[in-house]
Amino acid sequence: MQTFRVAEVLAAFSLTTDMAAGMPVEKGLRTCAVATVFARDVLALDAQTCRTVYETALLRSVGCTSYASELAVLFGDEVAFQRAMKHLDPADGTPMAEQLHRLGGWTRQAADRLAGVLAEVLPTAGVEAMRNGCETSRVLGEGLGLGADTLAALDDVYERWDGLGIPHGRKGARVCLSARVVHVAEQAVLAHATGGALAATLAVERRAGGHLDPALATAFTESATTVLAPLRVPDALAGVLALEPRPVVMAPVADVTELCALLGRFVDLKSRWLIGHSEHVARLATEAARLAGMEAAEVERLHRAALLHDLGRATVSADVWDSGRPLSTADTERVRLHAYWTQRTLERVPLLAPLAALASSHHERMDGSGYHRGTDASHLSYAGRILAAADVFAALTEPRAHRDSHSPEAAAALLQEQARAGALDSAACAVVLRAAGLRPARPGHPAGLTDREVEVLRLAARGLTNQRIGERLFISDRTVGHHLAHIYDKTGRRTRAGVAVFAMEHQLLP
Repeated sequence: MQTFRVAEVLAAFSLTTDMAAGMPVEKGLRTCAVATVFARDVLALDAQTCRTVYETALLRSVGCTSYASELAVLFGDEVAFQRAMKHLDPADGTPMAEQLHRLGGWTRQAADRLAGVLAEVLPTAGVEAMRNGCETSRVLGEGLGLGADTLAALDDVYERWDGLGIPHGRKGARVCLSARVVHVAEQAVLAHATGGALAATLAVERRAGGHLDPALATAFTESATTVLAPLRVPDALAGVLALEPRPVVMAPVADVTELCALLGRFVDLKSRWLIGHSEHVARLATEAARLAGMEAAEVERLHRAALLHDLGRATVSADVWDSGRPLSTADTERVRLHAYWTQRTLERVPLLAPLAALASSHHERMDGSGYHRGTDASHLSYAGRILAAADVFAALTEPRAHRDSHSPEAAAALLQEQARAGALDSAACAVVLRAAGLRPARPGHPAGLTDREVEVLRLAARGLTNQRIGERLFISDRTVGHHLAHIYDKTGRRTRAGVAVFAMEHQLLP
């Protein structure tokens, strides 16, 4: 049986969460390397705890997209804000506005406003954001086959030693040991990036007893040279794979497609308007490839590439995807670069690197007018042409911030118009439209959900309030609440991000 190394997929998640949280590329890999060496060589923790540390460090921000839309409403560019949040310290003694001004480059007036909003919403929206993030981490972690210890540690990645963390306010040793080790490693890596080993040591010392476990902070400062040694390795990914606790975890190659789907769901959570888009494109492209008579191996390759095609969206703030306003020149450039970041991320992961060129070609056009490479028909494979057509048709039939969804007939007309104009391949468009028309009706809904509950779930997954859902479905807020309670009970999820992932898992969107 063919197998693959699970750590390679965890690395792909780490690279993607770095982008979504505004972190330097490979920050998660470096944190993993430092945390693993700290746990193994300095703290002498047992093998199981070292594995938990290793996995937690790679996945600590895996839930960071689950509340991106809401954070963008509150703070504007939530990527920039999340980047600043990695450095903020409520126990620092420096006013929060001053910290924001220093960390994010905001004007003093803007920093004052952001600090005021943060103070106001942290006990409510902040806790809810982390609850969403923790549930999303748990759901995705379960899908990745992670153990109970890692899932528990992921619940604690935003807690603090002094109890000032969220969402539970756990304090001291109630924060699990693996998470506390990762906290030390992350602060060291963040400081090291700007000031080297001395800055890393000073940052850990400064946060001891506040953010960080003081005993672990002392152990780090006494052994900083050893713990920071992995940062000298030129290839961070190779270094992390070499440090994986033994035995190395392998999985059947048949599981790769589901893991690609998990990555797609993670990115789709970036915007309420993107929920389910990756799997929608994958279903269309895969069926179109079958109808076109492509070989089974190529169909599977296209399926996986389609699931991963939008990874680079994580780099762009939800404020851009959700705004509905005309894009500025700067925002347009950020959007155009998302295909590049899809390619760059996949190229770094050996398991997924063969998918990089195809997955990142979904915005290329036959006449050379697309992006990010700007290549023309002579450089586009038939699979790439199908992916491009499937992406356009899927997007047209989904609602967006600036428009309602088009009917399938209207979307078909717009797709064919692009084919006639020379942007899309006419044969690929034709087979995608056949795929859209041949898709069988679903015989029933998972978890015993009713048709009405699925309608409510779809709108809730896109971030609509109970009032807005009621207005759309012509029912009362109270009735919406009853439906949501039933949805939570039936699916076993307890947050809107959790049921959004459920909807994607079971292809209830769009």
